[in-house]
Amino acid sequence: MDRTERFYKIDQLLQQRKVVSIRDFLDELQISSATFKRDLDYMKDRLHAPIEWDREARGYRFVQPNVEAPDYNLPGLWFNSSEIHALLTMQHLLSNIEPGLLGGQIEPLKARLRAILGAGDHSAEEVETRFRMLYASRRQVSSKHFQTIATAVLQRKRLNLLHFNRQHGTTLEREVSPQLLIYYRENWYLEAWCHVRNGLRSFSMDAIESVSLGGTKAKEVSKKLVAANIDSGFGIFGGALVKWAKLKFSAERARWVSAEKWHADQRGTYAADGNYILEVPYADDRELIMDIMKHGSHVMVVSPSELRRRVWEELEKTAANYTKNSGV
Repeated sequence: MDRTERFYKIDQLLQQRKVVSIRDFLDELQISSATFKRDLDYMKDRLHAPIEWDREARGYRFVQPNVEAPDYNLPGLWFNSSEIHALLTMQHLLSNIEPGLLGGQIEPLKARLRAILGAGDHSAEEVETRFRMLYASRRQVSSKHFQTIATAVLQRKRLNLLHFNRQHGTTLEREVSPQLLIYYRENWYLEAWCHVRNGLRSFSMDAIESVSLGGTKAKEVSKKLVAANIDSGFGIFGGALVKWAKLKFSAERARWVSAEKWHADQRGTYAADGNYILEVPYADDRELIMDIMKHGSHVMVVSPSELRRRVWEELEKTAANYTKNSGV
């Protein structure tokens, strides 16, 4: 932690424990005794912290400040990137929620969020003006469908779905045992055991045309198996048969891709010529191909040959489409 964070930690320990020994401070802060002494002297001399050594208790404590002494104030410590992202995301979701049963509870939550956002040296209005969350490719999910599906997930009931398969352009009836709801890339997905395919499947919520609760108890799939199925491959498409894609990015595009997280188990290395080699596991190549192709000529599939062929076919179709419609 940096120096300002240590000041807050010292303050917190004294507030919570009343008396704190030097050893406890050193263990909690993971610093040397010399660094601790410098931090303490700065807090007492510059920040006017009313901290004194208690000889009998053999520790430091807060004491009643002198009425003529300047006020004790810690320097501003603001949110880190994950905290501000979480707060602004919650604020966005609450602002866009449809009127419903939670109407009476929403406004107090929004007020509390604004109070948290306004903590420190910046007002909530300034934070809201200077930070913006942009969302893309969000699909609309029927509120009625979502409530039915969420109920089935929590009550462990089977569902009867009418699901549109975008890949094949067909609508199929499915009886499923819901396991988990996933929010991924601005969309909701239902991870469920399909009793037609006899296996775990992911269903895009916005592609569900109708849904009804079944009268049968849902089949229970172990949480470990569900997690393994979701996390095994690239993106939302999991599966047991995992392959590894080896992709070579140009030195220019490596400046971006080397900092990206495509998968928890990915492997990335730089080649001697400055190109970047990224290896990621996948069970279904549909989403992976879309992410590969958005990099255009700056990426090449090294292996496996099947994935290389699939990308090549897509590129040929793309080129043919432009040739055919060159006069447009």
